Amino acid sequence: MATFRKRPGPGGRTAWQAQIIRRGHERQYKTFDTKAEAEAWARQIEGGMDRGVFVSRAEAESTTLSEALERYEREVMPRKKPTTANRERDRVRSWSASSLARRSLASIRGKDVAATMRDMEGRGLSPNTIRLHLALLSHLFNTARTAWGMESLANPVEMVKGQRPKLPQDRDRRLQGDEYARLLTAAASYGGEIGPIITWAIETAMRRGEIASMRWEHLDRPARVLLVPETKNGTPRRVPLSTSALAVLDGLPQAAAGPVWTMQAASISQALMRVCKAAGITGLTFHDLRHEAASRFSEKGFGAMEVAAITGHKTMQMVKRYTHFRAEDFVGRLG
Repeated sequence: MATFRKRPGPGGRTAWQAQIIRRGHERQYKTFDTKAEAEAWARQIEGGMDRGVFVSRAEAESTTLSEALERYEREVMPRKKPTTANRERDRVRSWSASSLARRSLASIRGKDVAATMRDMEGRGLSPNTIRLHLALLSHLFNTARTAWGMESLANPVEMVKGQRPKLPQDRDRRLQGDEYARLLTAAASYGGEIGPIITWAIETAMRRGEIASMRWEHLDRPARVLLVPETKNGTPRRVPLSTSALAVLDGLPQAAAGPVWTMQAASISQALMRVCKAAGITGLTFHDLRHEAASRFSEKGFGAMEVAAITGHKTMQMVKRYTHFRAEDFVGRLG
């Protein structure tokens, strides 16, 4: 049987604490404004115990989001790739600074997540940034429920699936007309490694981070293949190299081991922006060069599975997103 006792509450009011002690279960207790509320809670808990379906909410009710984020950063993030963990660390800090941080996990509901989404939109965060923040929060709640023993915990992010901001349409930016020639001319004037890197990106479809991480010891020149040991999707792959790609390497200072490039990923993007401005090219990002490369592979006659093997995509849907044909490309073949 539950027991109830009066306790001093906030503002001098009387509060009622309900306590349940039953063999085979942890002690359950909670404080309410009225005895009727305490009795109703006790009936619900004891009913669940009688039916054998009770799961304690004590830990979920006593753990704040801030505390859970600290545990997530301490226990979960070290098992992820360093690049992924670094990106997630910024999102952890963002959630830790939010109004939900001092709330218990059990008290956070779908409407709270929806309100936070609206606040993010009001601060100008992009739909994709908001999506990534929600993904981290969702993973945290799922981890707390499955690995931290908080089985009773509901995931509030799942309650707002239909309210998430719409992501922009897939980009289909490709190099047009003489843009490639203008880009290389401006890159040559800019100097440094950005020109060879642009050519390399279009010849290999490698991601910016993969290019920045290239090492000489991963090159198998006789086989004309470069190993990419760490990829975005976690699966290493071997990239076949065209004669133009090999020519890029031939133009670099040779070494038996060590980094191929001195430029870091962020510097590559910054340099491309300046080169595009000098060339009078607008709306082009470094990731668009990966789109361009994948589309060129398709135009050369490679099938979808072959393109996926080169680019490292795991699904045909992703290959479709990254291969953009132009209607003009089909005219000659239509007759």
